[in-house]
Amino acid sequence: MDPGVTPPPRSSWLLPGLLLAPLLWPGLALGTLAVDGSPRRVLDDLLSEQQWLDVEDLSLALLRGGRLGPQSLPPDLPDLDPECRDLLLDFANSSAELTGCLVRGARPVRLCQTCYPLFQQVASKMDNISRAVGNTSESHSCARSLLMEDRMQIVVILSEFFNSTWQKANCANCLTNKSEELSISTLNFLNQFNNTLTCFENNLQESMHSLLQLKNYSEVCKNCLNAYKTLSSMYSEMQKRNEHENKAEPGTHLCIDVEDAMNITRKLWSRTFNCSVPCSDTVPVIAVSVFILFLPVVFYLSSFLHSEQKKRKLILPKRLKSSTSFANFQENLN
Repeated sequence: MDPGVTPPPRSSWLLPGLLLAPLLWPGLALGTLAVDGSPRRVLDDLLSEQQWLDVEDLSLALLRGGRLGPQSLPPDLPDLDPECRDLLLDFANSSAELTGCLVRGARPVRLCQTCYPLFQQVASKMDNISRAVGNTSESHSCARSLLMEDRMQIVVILSEFFNSTWQKANCANCLTNKSEELSISTLNFLNQFNNTLTCFENNLQESMHSLLQLKNYSEVCKNCLNAYKTLSSMYSEMQKRNEHENKAEPGTHLCIDVEDAMNITRKLWSRTFNCSVPCSDTVPVIAVSVFILFLPVVFYLSSFLHSEQKKRKLILPKRLKSSTSFANFQENLN
């Protein structure tokens, strides 16, 4: 060893030697490695220079602080108490279930009718986290740790996302006042929607060969007309009721499930089947149209018949007028 080079501490090669003892023991037993050299020389015979550096880094990492594992972490590392961690896990599980329900019900839209129990569950878990149960310092600490300790605030972001999605879907319009279950009008509409789709499917299956090949859906239009008109009438009534209840909020919609169901039915009826709903007031409309067209004719005829015709007055010339007056004078003398 050179005089100016400081020898490495024993700990720098002792721990790697201990870690590599299982690897060195077969070589020592077979006499393939030198036993009279230093430990570093023995390791040099087994490892390359890069491998030796990696082993030293590993040994330094394990020796840092004189402890191994989590016990070497700072003692003041923030951690959650068991009750707070349980609240966080409950919110995480409920959020995962609601997210899966929302994605599965995205197309066709079935958000409100299938996910409202899970949404209420997530809202309940969020309330358990945010409110201070019993006004204890532990509950305040738990809410602060989960909702306000970091910049991201993941729990708050998830809660706001679920609330925003629920409001955009206007799911409250499909539920009762307490949001405990679907309203009666929504249930009736969804039942009629299923009946209408069943009617479409049954009439297509009965005449599949003739109808689908020729693109002729006259049977569907004829047999499902009443079901479609009933569904359309129910949708119109729900719209009128919604506008009446939300006069102060123009532009409000029905819940997304009802709107999507009606849009699907209308596209099938008009575009796919090329059906139309005959107007029941055809005769009155034609009568009013004919009456309006004949109004100008009636007006001009009545004007012609009731107007006074000007009488033509004959204007006599001056000569005739003077002779006539002279003859009248003579008759008066006689």
